[in-house]
Amino acid sequence: MAVKVLVVDDSSFFRRRVSEIINQDPQLTVIDTAQNGREAVDKAIALRPDVITMDIEMPVLDGISAVREIMAKCPTPILMFSSLTHEGARSTLDALDAGALDFLPKKFEDIARDKDEAVRLLQQRVKEIARKRFLMSARPQPVASAPVAKAASGAASLRERPLLAERPALAERPQPVASFKRSGKSYQLVAIGTSTGGPVALQNVLTKLPLDFPHPILLIQHMPATFTAAFAARLNGLCQIGVKEAQDGDVLKPGHAYLAPGGKQMLLEGRGAGARLRIIDGNDKVNYKPCVDITFASAAKTYGDKVLAIVLTGMGADGRDGARLLKEQGATIWAQDEASCVVYGMPQAVAKAGIASESLPLDRVAQRILVELGR
Repeated sequence: MAVKVLVVDDSSFFRRRVSEIINQDPQLTVIDTAQNGREAVDKAIALRPDVITMDIEMPVLDGISAVREIMAKCPTPILMFSSLTHEGARSTLDALDAGALDFLPKKFEDIARDKDEAVRLLQQRVKEIARKRFLMSARPQPVASAPVAKAASGAASLRERPLLAERPALAERPQPVASFKRSGKSYQLVAIGTSTGGPVALQNVLTKLPLDFPHPILLIQHMPATFTAAFAARLNGLCQIGVKEAQDGDVLKPGHAYLAPGGKQMLLEGRGAGARLRIIDGNDKVNYKPCVDITFASAAKTYGDKVLAIVLTGMGADGRDGARLLKEQGATIWAQDEASCVVYGMPQAVAKAGIASESLPLDRVAQRILVELGR
């Protein structure tokens, strides 16, 4: 049976264009369209689509408010369309906050090298998030919460509301559970790679780490260049550890996470306390910028077996080859489990290759990290 899609946008041209692309795939069918958020909510309730594509800026009821109402009344996988601007980035993060699963740039030429590739990508994203429709259920809506108090030297100037509706009190360190046992290995670096579903997954993990986290953390999230600064700032305002968009020459510090900038590649040079980041343009033939494989490979060369690498939710197989290089050096590799992934692509690639030593539910990744590090 074809995946039923509701297309929502105030532009008749864009509704028609998206509908034509979706209907080209025999596994997908557009059952209706809506021109504003209020229509979207009403039709979502009446038609029960498998997936909704949603614009952000619309009359009557905006896309973010519509997502929030749909998630409260009839939870449905939602794919947002966003402009590649700083404001678009903030709005998209708000949409993920409200419950949307994924997003794509509204200008298709920004996501693909040609029209055919853009068509395939949109169709693939719709089919991937449709697989989550049977697992979705109503969840509490976000509530205003006080920002995390940081030491004066690391205080964030920008305070954002959380992406997760339900998150633990950030001042409380998660308690290790009996089923987790420390391996006894020593580490100098934690590296996390992710893609589709990553913004929410990263927040889930990072907000549970304590201020005195003992190692630097590298974050590789597939995300447009205009989004990573806003995302890093939001995480920095929510986490006890410091989070920043990585810059060329950054010296790695314990208790700090460095988010690879969109459109660039993040490498390492040096070792231990003298390690620095190199941010470069990289090869245009590489599919992803940033690329998990490239950063993982650099970590393998620089830190060898002293790396704890984790592959979270994401489409495709980025991270598998880099994780293999890390494994060959004796590093530890974990993957997110299928049930808690938005898209079980990247973690599955690592697990199927026999590279990951553990498969973990998202809500226990932070606990497992702390146990492994003896915290």
